[in-house]
Amino acid sequence: MIHRSKYLNALQVALDRSPVTALIGPRQSGKTTLARMVSENRPVTFFDLESPTDRQRLQNPELALEPLDGWIVLDEIQELPGLFAVLRVLADRPANRARFLILGSVAPELIRQAAETLAGRVEFVELAGFDLAEVGGEAADALWSRGGYPRSFLARSEADSLAWREGFVRTFLERDVPRLGIALPPVAMRRFWTMLAHYHGQLWNASELARSMGLSDKTVRSYLDILAGTFMIRQLLPWHANLAKRQVKAPKVYFRDSGLLHALLTIPDRHALLGHPKLGASWEGFALEQVLRAVPGAAAFFWATHAGAELDLLLMHGGRRFGFEFKFAEAPVATRSMRVARADLELAHLWIVHPGRHAFPVEEGISALPLAHVLNLAETMDAEGQSVSR
Repeated sequence: MIHRSKYLNALQVALDRSPVTALIGPRQSGKTTLARMVSENRPVTFFDLESPTDRQRLQNPELALEPLDGWIVLDEIQELPGLFAVLRVLADRPANRARFLILGSVAPELIRQAAETLAGRVEFVELAGFDLAEVGGEAADALWSRGGYPRSFLARSEADSLAWREGFVRTFLERDVPRLGIALPPVAMRRFWTMLAHYHGQLWNASELARSMGLSDKTVRSYLDILAGTFMIRQLLPWHANLAKRQVKAPKVYFRDSGLLHALLTIPDRHALLGHPKLGASWEGFALEQVLRAVPGAAAFFWATHAGAELDLLLMHGGRRFGFEFKFAEAPVATRSMRVARADLELAHLWIVHPGRHAFPVEEGISALPLAHVLNLAETMDAEGQSVSR
């Protein structure tokens, strides 16, 4: 079993500090398991709101919850959104002895309702799938191929992992999508999602997708926003500096979980992945997610000009700018585009993240960084920032 100490600590701090804590993340990312782990050896009352019995217990929620103390876990709270107003009342009562932990999967409306109704009373903790820090560098290839969903990553075989991911996609399209306000039948939504998979790592082109689907630009844009809000898709926004060069303004689109991307592209295992045309884009998205997980809270962008200069990832950390390129190559080299990005963006440093084992300088201000080394990236960035300031 992988002990998710980073999330357990974050959850413990939030529960001690705030009357209501919201643990959010994609379905099947391990929220219920984490809630049970953090509440071990504590008085806890657990409600599963997908259970008819538990919903019956909460027919009159204020009467049911008010006498309870200790930790109260409300799983799948999107099933009873009216509970937010009740939690606000209970959290404000001076005699309240309880701490409420609410779990939810289908996120955009859930987050909005919780943030508005429980303003000043709720703290959010976002749970994602496994990352490199949790599984270890030796399991990086499996994490890339299978993705970070616990049941996919821990499956007994590649075939079992792929079967789980295909089932997840089916359930998401048939059960979750209709609840999100997407008025497409599952077959059409599967087509839309598969088309998005082919856009992975590319600039978003609403007009092209809209024409292919027979929808308006506005509609496909709203669908993309909904998928981003459910933690399925990452929209990486462009950095707009006040530079003379004309810059790209559309976002780039990535699947946040590489395993789901591979399922949609019908890539069954790592061997097939290594021969697939989307190999480079898959590596870029996977490595990008690991970098973002290693430096939480850093503002993230990409940068590109119409003249062709580009940077895969621009991070703002400690008041300085850092650049990242992602190359599936053992011995990556600097390009003219990297040099332009480093100069124009005044980067403290630029790293080329690659799957090899060795870190080495490429040229002044540009280094090759093995993926396994991103685990210490925050400290490395702090050290680079200090050396530049000196």
